[in-house]
Amino acid sequence: MIDKNDEYFMKKALIMAKIAAKNAEIPVGAVIVKEGEILACGRNRRERGKNALYHAEIEAINKACKCLNSWRLLGCELFVTLEPCPMCAGAIINSRISRVIFGAYDPKAGACGSVIDLFSYPYNHLPQKCGGVLKEQCGDILSNFFKKLRPPTD
Repeated sequence: MIDKNDEYFMKKALIMAKIAAKNAEIPVGAVIVKEGEILACGRNRRERGKNALYHAEIEAINKACKCLNSWRLLGCELFVTLEPCPMCAGAIINSRISRVIFGAYDPKAGACGSVIDLFSYPYNHLPQKCGGVLKEQCGDILSNFFKKLRPPTD
């Protein structure tokens, strides 16, 4: 279910996605919020960092854990512009994030319902999820990035 603040925080995640794009990274941004306050932000950095783990969600989770001085992010919400992949969904489950809000669906690697729904398995923690928040804006930034990266050939 979409909360009245979901679009506000998704717009903050979109800012992070735009920063990633400016740095030649796939434009995915993430924001972690607790009690209406932003604790941490993250963006993709895989190309510059040369590391498969440098996803926006992982960066935001890492920063939020440091901010709270805890690996448990109970009561936190994660806003991310693209449906989390299996690695990020696992990190979300393990960090005990309470709610995940994502923008664009990912039909190739989405682990919140598009390819698989890891949040529907009987793990020790099951976050709530809400997909499609500002999905057009979140999808457009990805589409435009890949159009520039791979221009059509005639």
